[in-house]
Parts: sequence; structure tokens; C-alpha cells
Amino acid sequence: MSAQAPAGAALTRLDSADPLGAELFAKSGSTGMVMVVVRGHEVYFRGYGETFPGSGQRPTESSLLRLCSLSKIFATDLLMKLVKDGTVQLNDPLQKYAAMHVRVPERDGKPITLESLATHTAGLPREIGPAPRGSAHFTFPDQRLRWAWLPTAHLASAPLTVAQYSNLGFDFLGDALEHAAHEPYPKLFAERIAQPLGMKDTGFSPTEEQCSRLLRGSHNEGQCTPTVNSEASAGVYSTAADVTHWLQYLMGSNQPAIPMQDLAAQNVYLLPSDLIRQQGLDHSGDVTGIGLGWMHLADGTPSELIQKTGGGAGFTTYIALSHPTGTAIFVAFTDSSSPTHSNVFKGANNLVYQLNGLPLMPEEKIVHAAPARRRAVARRAVPAAKSSTKHPAAKKRPARIK
Repeated sequence: MSAQAPAGAALTRLDSADPLGAELFAKSGSTGMVMVVVRGHEVYFRGYGETFPGSGQRPTESSLLRLCSLSKIFATDLLMKLVKDGTVQLNDPLQKYAAMHVRVPERDGKPITLESLATHTAGLPREIGPAPRGSAHFTFPDQRLRWAWLPTAHLASAPLTVAQYSNLGFDFLGDALEHAAHEPYPKLFAERIAQPLGMKDTGFSPTEEQCSRLLRGSHNEGQCTPTVNSEASAGVYSTAADVTHWLQYLMGSNQPAIPMQDLAAQNVYLLPSDLIRQQGLDHSGDVTGIGLGWMHLADGTPSELIQKTGGGAGFTTYIALSHPTGTAIFVAFTDSSSPTHSNVFKGANNLVYQLNGLPLMPEEKIVHAAPARRRAVARRAVPAAKSSTKHPAAKKRPARIK
């Protein structure tokens, strides 16, 4: 069934996403961009700009992309699949999956759990430290190094009390899932996600032919190399064609060909108001709920979005799900020499809102952060407008889990 617009608003044709996407691309200052919009059974893809500076070729559905921190929502999908089949539990301590000689730190008597890793509340830092000069993207630290470091760590806060964005936490989550399933993470990923969803170009060790399709921005980001050291946090390669299948899975919009994700994987698990503080989670708007890798904006309103941002290695990536309207968007940008651009996350949110006749978020300008292993590319944004009007196309969602 097609989504409906709120009372008094007209539902915009999905192909009208093209000029809206062109405007988003122009404001981004990027070299190249791909966009996928899914609404109900409709799918719209568009590429903008160039595959690399001077190529004169527009990105296609088969252009290879680095998904960066969108990798985390694949990891939490695996987490919930293993919870469902009884392999792990959310309250399992990380210690359960550590080698016998490794002591996982605690604070105030509270252990690091799989849930705290998946919600950025384990008390771990964003990174161990800067990668050695010359390291390929998303290859530091490797599993041996991070587990050797862990017993020396002092947690910044007791688990499940402070939310602070941590790539390292998701590295450990991936290690734990690998240990629990008794399978290497890439094999687990392929068997439980990529193969069932027909995502043939999605993984961690691209072939030479796949690397020849990798989009490039204006900066030299080095080799297209395996990213198995950051599988759960940032290492996934994919294409717009494959991400279309992923969006359909997240939204349940192509059943029975592609099944729907268990919505427990998209639920709210923590409220910011229940925490001492949160930091580094609100790049696309004020967070109203923290999920397993996901962040919720304007929870419980027609403007509600479930979203995940990503950035690094010359890419900015974003997924936003609007269950009230049945709409999802994915965008991936390569970098440029432009020193400023619009907040592309909020721009993507506004594209979803415009398609469905909802109030827009205010625009803002930001300055590019310096290149890093993974970088945040947007600062605090203004939240979407609140409303007490229930969207006519709203789906029943599971109860909040705390």
C-alpha cells in the first residue's frame, strides 16, 4: 500500500526526489553522490556528479561505496539475529567472549555488556588512538591489538550511564559475535545478511574488479583494501543496488521477496533523559531515543526518523527510516575541495519530509572536519518540529524497551 500524506498535505510523486536530490548534492559541495529512496513498493535511484574528479561519468547503482559507520547497523542486525536464536543475550558481559587470560574492565561494579557496546554506553573511548602513519582506512586497530589494550583501559563512565560515541565499542561487539557464533565475522555476515538479501557486492574484501568501481573524491584516500579489522564498526563496502535491498529489508517494503527486519532491532533501548549525558550522537538532529546502533529523532511524531550517520575515508553516508510515511533514504557522498557544505544529514531528512508533506528542519552550514579514520561531519542540529497529529500511514511499532 502506498504511503499517505498527513491531513492537508499532498503526497509528492517519488520521481520528484530527483530535483530535491540535485539540490542536496549542490549544497553538499561533493564530487559525487548516490541516492536511493524507497517508499512502499516504489524505488528511486539517482547518481549525481562524477565517479572521480574529471571522469565525466555519473555514479551508478553498481558504483562501489564505503558505508563507514553504517556498518554498525549491520552489526546490530547480526546481534539481534543471534539473540533471537539464543546464541547470545543483550545482557551478556563482554567478559564471556574474551580469551581466558584477558580481564575486561568494569566500573562501579557494572560490566561491559553487548547492549552497552551496541548503544555507545560501555564507557569506552571513540578510538584507541590515531592510526599509524600510512595505515589503510579502517585497518587499525586489529583484533590482537585492541584485546591487548583492553585490560589496561579505565572506563570513562559506568556502563549504561553515559552515551559517548565509540567505534572501538563496535569493534569489540563484532569480536564477541564472532566468538559466540564460532564463525569468522565475514562468514557470519555473508550467511546471515548479504546472501539472503542478494547483496552480491557487499562485504569487506573487495576484488580488483569491485575496487575499480569505487567512487573517489578530490582527495587521495589511498588503496581500496580489505577492512576486516573494522568489520562491525566501519568496514562494509557496498553499492546503491545492494543498499536498496537493505532498505527494503529494514522497511518491510518488498515482502515476500525480501523479508522484514525484526523491529526489535530498530527499537529505542535508552532515553537520553535516563543518562547522565550523551556526546557525539546528534549529528542529524536532537536524539530522542538511543537504539542498537540507531538514533531516533522526534520519537512518536509524524516527523519521527530512525537514522544512522557515517563518515571517513573520503565518504559521508546516511540512512534515515520514516516508518510513519513508509519512506527510507540512503545517500553517500564523496568529498571535495570545498571547505564548507550544508548539513547533508538534515538535508536528507528534509528530502523525506518534502516527499511526504511534513515540516522541514532549518538549514545550517558546517565546516569540514580534518580527515581521520572515522570523522563526524556535522555538528549539533535543530530537531524536527514536534506534532501531536498521528500520520495516517503510521505502522504499529513495538513497545519501547528500556
